[in-house]
Amino acid sequence: MEEEEDTVKEGLMASPREIFSISGPIHLTSIDWNNSYHRTSVASCLVQAVYTLERDRQQNRIGLKSQAHHWWEFFNFTLAETLIDQSDGSIYGAVFQYKLFSYNYHNTPYSKTPPLHVIAFRGTIMKPHSRSRDLRLDLRCIRDSLHDSTRFVHAIEVIKTAVAKTGNAAVWLAGHSLGAAVALLAGKIMTRSGFPLECYLFNPPFSSIPIEKLVKSEKLKHGVRFAGSLVKAGVAIAVKGRHHHNKGQEDDSFMKLASWIPYLYVNPLDPICSEYIGYFNHRNKMFEIGAGKIERIATRNSLRSLLSGGGGGSSCSDSSSEPLHLLPSAYMTINTSKSPDFKRAHGIHQWWDPMFSGEYILHQFNQ
Repeated sequence: MEEEEDTVKEGLMASPREIFSISGPIHLTSIDWNNSYHRTSVASCLVQAVYTLERDRQQNRIGLKSQAHHWWEFFNFTLAETLIDQSDGSIYGAVFQYKLFSYNYHNTPYSKTPPLHVIAFRGTIMKPHSRSRDLRLDLRCIRDSLHDSTRFVHAIEVIKTAVAKTGNAAVWLAGHSLGAAVALLAGKIMTRSGFPLECYLFNPPFSSIPIEKLVKSEKLKHGVRFAGSLVKAGVAIAVKGRHHHNKGQEDDSFMKLASWIPYLYVNPLDPICSEYIGYFNHRNKMFEIGAGKIERIATRNSLRSLLSGGGGGSSCSDSSSEPLHLLPSAYMTINTSKSPDFKRAHGIHQWWDPMFSGEYILHQFNQ
């Protein structure tokens, strides 16, 4: 959801959190693309730009009253394309182009190049002009059916067009909340097609019970997850035993994602995304205690998909309908600052805060 001051009334006046000069990282006057905080700030601000584009539209803020352009112009980007949802006419995303891009850049393990295009997606805006459509898409995330929505179908076509024009190395994806779900699903599809994209996912929704937030005892958390892994592995073996001809295809589809490492940004106080912390920690724990074989099977499968007859994992023919959180690898950034409330814990502004305190973990899947 968009972070916004409740005291701001509907009208032309913008929330302070929409005004770049008040809430943006104005200290970043020069971007070092090798600096992860700088890259994170640029990606998250471009997502905020999409939020503000839609709020400018809703409040009819044009000309000098518009606020969105400051969020991309500060970083030397231009607005190349605005993405409109056919259902309600809302702006859900945008394609930004970097004005200083050069094809002479050389991307090495020690030197990151800036993107030519960043395709960014906003999350839910709880305002009358967009609330109904956004909430319906939030439900699709829970039901693992986001891929069927007209918004996602449009988004993936825009992404494919950009990659066809410039190559996948020059394109970034970024999204927050619902927008992170769109970016994550698109990233998985593009990776399986042989075009992995750099992807920045802020507070992505985890479509399962948030054990990390609901259960306080670490031992109990591990016990619940251990039991879940046993059940998933057992059901997967039983189901895939009956569909043995698909097993190799499904495993290959999952492993195609293993080398793709998106940037994942989560806050432990945000129940929407916090379970990613437990998801990856549990997988590491299972390998530590010698239950790696069980976890290799469990982490590739969703119990809901297995029981519904979908085979549980990610078949090449229908990889888009799997649960979003079936993710082999990720660079995870955990905000270790104490957010005062849910709005701040789930908000986009935390990720460019100059006082940010975080934990950084690389989770990489091993066969």
